[in-house]
Amino acid sequence: MTQVNDPAPNPHATAEEVKAAFGDPKLANVLYHDWEAGTYDEKWSISYDERCISYATDVFNAVAGEDGQPYPTAMELGSGTGFFLLNLMQGGVIKKGSVTDLSPGMVQVALRNAENLGLDVDGRVADAERIPYEDNSFDLVVGHAVLHHIPDVRAAFAEVLRVLKPGGRFVFAGEPTKVGDFYARKLGQITWYLTTNLTKLPVLNGWRRPQEELDESSRAAALEAVVDIHTFDPSDLESMARGAGAQDVRAVTEEFAAALAGWPIRTFEAAVPQEKLTLRWRLFAYRLWLRLSALDKKLLAKVLPRELFYNVMITGTKRP
Repeated sequence: MTQVNDPAPNPHATAEEVKAAFGDPKLANVLYHDWEAGTYDEKWSISYDERCISYATDVFNAVAGEDGQPYPTAMELGSGTGFFLLNLMQGGVIKKGSVTDLSPGMVQVALRNAENLGLDVDGRVADAERIPYEDNSFDLVVGHAVLHHIPDVRAAFAEVLRVLKPGGRFVFAGEPTKVGDFYARKLGQITWYLTTNLTKLPVLNGWRRPQEELDESSRAAALEAVVDIHTFDPSDLESMARGAGAQDVRAVTEEFAAALAGWPIRTFEAAVPQEKLTLRWRLFAYRLWLRLSALDKKLLAKVLPRELFYNVMITGTKRP
């Protein structure tokens, strides 16, 4: 389960490489995600247990339904550490998987995670606009929080349809909407400002991370703004997929109340020392997210326009 003839990870980019990345979104994605690969699961509370298995399968079923499961073969585009594919495999949605990512570091971690879980997975470093697999290779292509990193989303949809078998399905989730991204970023900026300034007070100084760590996080956030290329209107995203030749296209949105609370919580957690985040705190944050997600699904999704929600998910099929 190793990638062949793929580039090695580069987790320690030089200042010159980082400077160049600000004018090259693909290089920025490689450098940022190679740098993040080793700590990514911890940063985003990613696990490969019942909590994330349930989340991944619920998200998948909410947009694609349960017909066709288990899919014999599936590829994850922009897999990161393998969160979506590996948890879908554990949930019985997929039998055999392939991970792809532009970041060699992410592919390396995803393959290691798959090996630790005993899952049948191979992997390749891959540009989403030029996927290194043959036509008609997979029954399913999935992705989570990947489309907004790809410069040419239409080209990526065309490539996804090329590598899908006739009648095969794609499912992409975790993409930011235009409205959702606006309020999430504002909430994150306000929370970062308040936390990093209030912890300068002597009474709260024990909650302050070392300044060099805060500076590094700020530089990472600046690079993150380069790798986050797009936000999406759900209807426009559907049009992109149809324009590439997909059929049965459907977009669904999720997380409004959950995002309004989730982004300040995530930003606060990034701004304070990790040892301050006790198990009690983490359980509180997780249970709050569960309650607000339930509110979104049971009530708010029925009365609010889908454009207001933070995440958009999309599915479609290749013509038989």
